[in-house]
Amino acid sequence: MADKIKVGILAVLSILFFCYTAYLYNRNYDPNAHSGLMSDKGKQIWQDKNCTACHQIYGLGGYLGPDLTNVYSHRPKDFIISRIQYGTDIMPAYQLSETQIEEILAYLKSLDESGIASPAKLKLNIDGTIER
Repeated sequence: MADKIKVGILAVLSILFFCYTAYLYNRNYDPNAHSGLMSDKGKQIWQDKNCTACHQIYGLGGYLGPDLTNVYSHRPKDFIISRIQYGTDIMPAYQLSETQIEEILAYLKSLDESGIASPAKLKLNIDGTIER
């Protein structure tokens, strides 16, 4: 009797697993759904300041600093702002306006919300910047 219960539980879990997998692969995902003017400007600042030299996005980039793909949900907004404004021992302080900092935050938020990389659509330039 116990073996039948185990087989039944395994069958139900397997069916749930395959249904959820099918749902994830078949749902409509719009890669531009989270791109707005503010996050696009933040991405441009990210590239202009060459943040990719030290930080990673989706696991791509430098290794000196942390991966910042999901930093927006893991750290308070004030913490991120202070790191950008004042830097750390190894990260320089950037002289950015409040608007520029908000744009970088919008970019980091869009990365955090998407959580999905589309490297096939991106072109990596020799200077480390990325283009669509």
